[in-house]
Amino acid sequence: MRLTTGWQSTGNSTALERVPIERRDLRDDDLAVRVDYCGVCHSDLHAIHGLVGKPTDGLVPGHEFTGTVTAVGSAVTEFAPGDRVAVGTCVDSCGVCDMCRAGQENYCLRGAVSTYGGTDRIDGTTTKGGYSREYVLRSDFAYRLPEGLEPAAAAPLMCAGITMWEPLRAAGVGPGSRVAVAGLGGLGHLGVKLAAALGAEVTVLSRSPGKAADAVSLGATGFVTEERFAEAFGRFDLILDTIPGPHDLAPLLSLLGLDGTLCVVGYPREVPVQLMNLTFGRKKLTSSGTGGRRGTAEMLAFAAEQGITADIELLPSARVEEALTRLEKGDVRYRFVLDLADLG
Repeated sequence: MRLTTGWQSTGNSTALERVPIERRDLRDDDLAVRVDYCGVCHSDLHAIHGLVGKPTDGLVPGHEFTGTVTAVGSAVTEFAPGDRVAVGTCVDSCGVCDMCRAGQENYCLRGAVSTYGGTDRIDGTTTKGGYSREYVLRSDFAYRLPEGLEPAAAAPLMCAGITMWEPLRAAGVGPGSRVAVAGLGGLGHLGVKLAAALGAEVTVLSRSPGKAADAVSLGATGFVTEERFAEAFGRFDLILDTIPGPHDLAPLLSLLGLDGTLCVVGYPREVPVQLMNLTFGRKKLTSSGTGGRRGTAEMLAFAAEQGITADIELLPSARVEEALTRLEKGDVRYRFVLDLADLG
């Protein structure tokens, strides 16, 4: 076993404790990665609070990180020590099911292995995430970090970025598309950047009038608060709903045009829906869960070409409780990233 250090939650608490963590010895197709920067995702909070089905005992969160390869298994040829890499929410899959063959390993029919709180396919251990100084994973699920992408600001691309990218691509968004982003947070601000770079006309839907200037600076051409939703009735082809808490979908569905799509990606729990809200205009309600290897590689290449990274607040990892507490209050513009250098 390899020994490293990380931040662990106990008792559903955001007061994480610094603890030693065991990583497996490298298998033939493994990489060891020194974790340099790890984003703090709202789903980390959901996991800590036991809302997404991951085991909470000994939870080490973190599933969007960048770092440096320190060692490779005997069968690895595409990476070498010293390479800059990025790792996302999925670190293994069966590789042979229909989803895996379609490049959607995140939906592996035999169970994708999530970066934390998952079950390793070989030894059955529970995966521990990127709030740690070292991570060991199958090399097929690491991505070379493109030159030009600053590693701290690129880390959130591996969850927030790909979570926005996949529904944009599935909807065929491009010039002439009318896209709205509901909620301008860690997910939403990257949704605005990516949709605008794809050529869409982008509008931000928000409860916070003070974010209007930010929305424009990120690439939006419109900004609509809740009390003005009636003015945007039937306007959009796609709405990316990034709101992280329970909310009524009916007002958002009213903003879709014919055959429009509402993609809910911010809240992983039950949300009531009246079917008549879908019937009028033949609307679609869908969701999306990060992305597979093909889509993630495509997103990283596009982000590098367009110069897209997250707007971040970088904190030493010892301030992880502060990051989680402020994130729960919505006090961040727009993504916390932990610098793991203080773990040694």
